Formats: sequence, C-alpha cells, structure tokens
Amino acid sequence: MHQPSTEPRRSIYHTYRVHPAAPVPAGGTDDAPVVIVGAGPIGLVTALDLAQRGVRCVLLESELQVSEGSRAIVFTRRSMEILQQVGADAAVTRQGLPWRFGNSYYGTRRVYRMEAPYDAHDRFLPMINLQQQVLEEALVELIGAQPRVALRWGHRVVGVRDTGDGVVLEVDTPAGAYTQRCGWLIACDGARSAVRQLQGLKMEGDAYEGRFVIADIRVDLPLPTERLAYFDPPWNRGNTVLMHREPHGIWRVDYQLPPGETPEQALAPESLKARIDAQLALIGAAGAPWMLDWSSVYSARAMTLPAYLNGRVLYCGDAAHLLPIFGVRGANTGFQDSQNLGWKLALVVQGVAGRALLDTYSTERVAAAREIVGEAGRSTRFMTPPTRGFRLLRDATLSLSLTQEFVRPLFHWRTSRPHEYLASPLNSPEDDDRLFDAGPRTGAPMVNVRLDADRYLMDARAAGFTLLWFGTADALPADVADAARAWRARGVVLELTCIDPGQADVWQRYGVRSGGAAYLLRPDQHVCARWFAVTPHRLDRAMRAALALA
Repeated sequence: MHQPSTEPRRSIYHTYRVHPAAPVPAGGTDDAPVVIVGAGPIGLVTALDLAQRGVRCVLLESELQVSEGSRAIVFTRRSMEILQQVGADAAVTRQGLPWRFGNSYYGTRRVYRMEAPYDAHDRFLPMINLQQQVLEEALVELIGAQPRVALRWGHRVVGVRDTGDGVVLEVDTPAGAYTQRCGWLIACDGARSAVRQLQGLKMEGDAYEGRFVIADIRVDLPLPTERLAYFDPPWNRGNTVLMHREPHGIWRVDYQLPPGETPEQALAPESLKARIDAQLALIGAAGAPWMLDWSSVYSARAMTLPAYLNGRVLYCGDAAHLLPIFGVRGANTGFQDSQNLGWKLALVVQGVAGRALLDTYSTERVAAAREIVGEAGRSTRFMTPPTRGFRLLRDATLSLSLTQEFVRPLFHWRTSRPHEYLASPLNSPEDDDRLFDAGPRTGAPMVNVRLDADRYLMDARAAGFTLLWFGTADALPADVADAARAWRARGVVLELTCIDPGQADVWQRYGVRSGGAAYLLRPDQHVCARWFAVTPHRLDRAMRAALALA
C-alpha cells in the first residue's frame, strides 16, 4: 500500500502544505476522458489548459505536496505567454524577479555580457526567476477553482495497460488500490517517469559525465538580478560555476564537480561550505553569512523519446525529454509541449478531429526536442567538455576571449526559445507566406503588440482558432464571415478579430501594407496561414490542414 510522506518538506523561506490523500473512488473504479500523471508544473498547466477547453480530466500525484527545492527557477517570455493563457502569469510576475542580462567570466575577468532582446511591445521581460515549488503552489490554487479537474494527491500509478480504445491504470493509495480507466493518458511524471518505465520506452541521446551541485542559499548580496557564469574560476580550475538570484533572499549556486567525486561526498556539509565560501569570496563577499536551504546533484542529459504518442499514451515535459539546465530549457520546453498538446487533444476528445491531429503533436514536438538537444549538446560540451579534445578547444576559446572580441559571442548560452513549426503538416498548403517581407512566418508563434497603456494583442485567451483580419469590420467580406460561421457550426472555435488601420503598430509588425490581409492563428498562438487576400476557399483549405483533416 502506497504511503507517501506526511512530513512537510523543510525550507527556510517556503512553507510546504501537506494535502490529505484523496479517497478511493466509490466502487474501486473510475472513468475519465483524460488522466494526467504528475502534478508538477507541466502536468498542472496541461490540466488547466484542457479544462479551459471543456475537457474533464483527473490529475494523479503520488506525493502529498509540491516538489522539493527550487528546481526550475528561470522562466522565459514564451513560458509567461503560455502561463498567461491559463491565468497563472500574475502569480509569477507578483513574486518573480525579471531580468535580461547575463555575464560570463573567465577566471575573474568578465569577457562577455549577453543582452536578451526586449522592446515596448513585450508584456514580459525575456526571463523571470521564481522557484518551481512557488509556481506549483500558484497552479494548485488555480486547479482548486477549476471544476473540470480532479486533483488526487497520494495516488501512485503502478500499472498501465493500453486496450486500443483507452487506457486502464492500476492506482495505489494510502486507502487501497483501484482501477482508473480513461480515453487518453498523459504522462507528465518527470525524468523518472513511472509511466514511461511501465511502457518499457527508452530515450535516445547523450548523457554527459560531468556532475553539478545545485545549492540554494540565503545570503545578502548587493548584486542585480543577472545571470553569472564563471569559467575556470581560481577555486574550481577547469570547471564552471553559475549563479542566479531568486526571490525571498535566495541565491542559486551551481558548480561543477571534479571527476570521480560522488554525490554523497559533494553534498557533505564541509564540502558545501568550503565551495560556497570560495565562490562568495570570488565575487567579493568573503565571510558573508549564509544559510543552506536545499541542495542536490545532477548530471547533464540531452535525450528524447523518438515519439511522444505511444498508443493511447502521450508524453509531455521531462517524461518525454531530458535536457541540460544550461539555457533554461527543461520546464520552458515542457510548457511548449503542453500548449501544443492541449488544443489538439481537446478537439480529438470532443470528436471534432481525429487521431491524425494527435500524431502531429508528436512530430512537431519531437522535431523541436531534437533541435533543442542539438543546441543543448553544444552548450553542455562547452560547459563540461566530455573529451580532451573538447577541453582543448574550450580552453583555447577562453584564452582568446581575453584579447579577441570576435570570440566572446561564443559564450552566448543559447537560451530556450519558442520553436517555429515551419515544416508542420498543419501549415496551409496555399498561403502567401513567401510573399511577406515581415511578420511572423507560417509556423512561428504570433508576435505580441502593445495596443495601449496596459493592453496587448496576446492578452486574449486563445480558446480556439483566430482569424486576424486587417481592415475595418464593415470591410470584411461576407463570404469569409460565412465560412468562419460554418466552421463554428461544426464545433470548431474560430474567432474573428478585426485589426483596423488605426492600429498601425500591429500592421507594421505583421508585415501588412494594405487592407484585406489576414493571419490564421492556431489555438496555441502559432501562425498556420497568412494571406494578403483571404477567400472562403483559402480559409477552408487552411482550416482543414490545421485540423489534419483529409
């Protein structure tokens, strides 16, 4: 019988709440359209997204409280845009620390300063720091107000059987076991995914030998919220150290371990103290008092499942891929998985689209993961050279950076970015994408635009497809409006938004020069067609492509 811990996790800044284990369903069995395993940030966001689209789901979490330690702490602008769609952005901006600059040091000398792009049309700064467990608590609060989601704490999945027309789960709880049936199962249960193991699936990619310690400390440092990366610091020769400011007076210190040191040795109190003291001395804070909140050891992995759809089971976040933390790719990539999956699964559950649409979740997101794995691999090989040859190349780059300006951009850490589905089968086969000389390409996410003091183009919840029509409402062709109504009659949410000529910034940023142009946006805010002139036939063709209809 599953017995999760009922002791609150320890923290010097966060009070953990232990939830009561959910009761076993009456009769010892239950049915649901969708079951999600894992109430981490990806599972919680996926549940909220599906619920907003009208899909009832059960969310199973084996523990009784949110995750231990800060874990993911840096969330990108794109992640904030996704969190905005489920109503969670305000909780992050209220507590988080936004930033846009990163500094790279060779030894003690700064050799590169990264500046992430930002302008007045961006609602969110490029990055914001907030501890993962704080975000999870905010998402749990939103789940509590969502009647379509049943969050069951203390329920551990111990068996998975795909029947072809659904999935049967065996679930263990403190009150006994039961059977859970569902039409679709989403595995969001992290790097050690029980669902993945029960299905016998293996990831492809590389696991790197270098190990890092993560240590969260409370310390008062008069430094701005900027990323600090130290290559070959005097106290950790040949290795790398990273630092990030977190809310609540916490600083994250990541430092690379020498070969052969075990996690037990690395996390010994005397080892942690000596190394953290050395790093504080390096940044001019020798002797500063500090207190440890949480520490862990990780190794960098750049791996992905070859497919994220296995029968009736879908994989999302770390259950689908494992990415190095360099470049803040883990949770940020997972949020993009969730956003891609939610609308597609909702339309399939509601009978509007078929399984072919879910196949595109796998093809689009596996392609994104493989691209990210390649980028992450390059970053990881620079941070933790796996061979003598890579180390010689890295060290040569470091040495040259002291005197040669052209070398310094190599320190750019290739941060997580929005993926563009440029080769997606959901893109329109006959739009005007190649004729535009500006604006988001077909397959790219839409571009935000400030409309007035505190209103932006992306603020509207993306309940379904959106046709952005550039022109006045009275100029919208009646037959195009009729075509949109016909799709709504088929159960597809397709909203019409008119961008009149007075909204010049939107026209400019979307590459529109005259009235009559249009962009068709998917429910995940990616462009699937754009035209200088839209007709009912072109709209219908684009909608059929976007829904993977034959």
